[in-house]
Order: sequence, then C-alpha cells, then structure tokens
Amino acid sequence: VQLQASGGGLAQAGGSLSVSCAASGRRFRNYAVGWFRQASGPEREFVAVISRNGDYTRYTDSVQGRFIISRDSDKNTVTLQMNSLTPEDTAVYFCAATPRDARLFRDARADLFWGQGTQVTVSS
Repeated sequence: VQLQASGGGLAQAGGSLSVSCAASGRRFRNYAVGWFRQASGPEREFVAVISRNGDYTRYTDSVQGRFIISRDSDKNTVTLQMNSLTPEDTAVYFCAATPRDARLFRDARADLFWGQGTQVTVSS
C-alpha cells in the first residue's frame, strides 16, 4: 500500500487543523492506519490509530479528547482531526499502515508502511 499525507499547516493555539492520509490500492480496508509525529530529535511519537473496520481507536494520552481519527474506506482515506491545538503539537506528522491488528500498531514501527510527513505548526 502507498500512502500520501496531506493537510496540516499553521494554526494558533486553541485552533484546529486536520491531516489526511490517502492510500492507493484496493486492499486499504485490510490495513490499520494511524499517525506518528516527530518534533525535534529522531524519535517518532505515536499519536493515534484506527482499526481496519474503524471499530477500534487508540490515542496517546496527550491528545486524548482533542484529536479524532476516522476513516472513509470508500475514499481510501484516514483523517486526523486535531482540536484545541497547543504549541506542543508542533511536529511533522507521518501516516502509517499495517495489515496487523491495530493494537500492535504503536509498537510495530519497523513493520509499518510509511507515508511522507506533513508539517503542523502551532503558534502560541
């Protein structure tokens, strides 16, 4: 599967942005899809994941209640709606996918299919 991230941009603290991940291939619905982000430093932080059929989602604690991940399997897209943004959300956001269970997504970085990153910048 090939992934294409889009969206992001610049927002003020308290504002909202969204990032989307579009996938090619007819088997998109067979993949759990999620997002990592990378601020300063080499490590990517898990943000959110949604299961293949959309019935399971998981978020990192710092975005719980503010971010919402959803998927549209007809359009082969996964969207991360980001609300109540803070400067700490500033990062490059990467979408990724796995044919494995969504519960394994966060710890399966070496086995993920990655899209390119998209920048999210939140000003104070």
